[in-house]
Amino acid sequence: MTDAILILRQCGIQPTPQRIAVVECVLNGNGHPTADDVLISARKTCPTVSRATVYNTLNLLVEKGLIGMQTIREGAVVFDPNVEKHHHFIDDDTGDIYDIPWDQLDVKGKDKLKDFEILEFQVIMRGRRKKR
Repeated sequence: MTDAILILRQCGIQPTPQRIAVVECVLNGNGHPTADDVLISARKTCPTVSRATVYNTLNLLVEKGLIGMQTIREGAVVFDPNVEKHHHFIDDDTGDIYDIPWDQLDVKGKDKLKDFEILEFQVIMRGRRKKR
């Protein structure tokens, strides 16, 4: 369980019940929630949290490097509590996003892109998760 109060204080952010609910939702949850997902979840423990507080808190967490923000789900920005280098797989049937460990894929040809300075990259794969 993440200590949301400690995390907020270490980042110089004043802990409030609303911000604590947002941090706990993102850092203790599974997956890659949208801001609306966070709002719905945070309101379960803190009914007074506003949409503006959710967006502002998420943006602060991104700014402080505690979470990532990406547009990998069609039409929606998602927030990723995993800030380590990794790739993503999106299940077309469910919309679920899965983290793929960085060392599971070998991307070749980056050195051939002479006209570009690559600062970072990730692979986003789409398909269906196999049934077990």
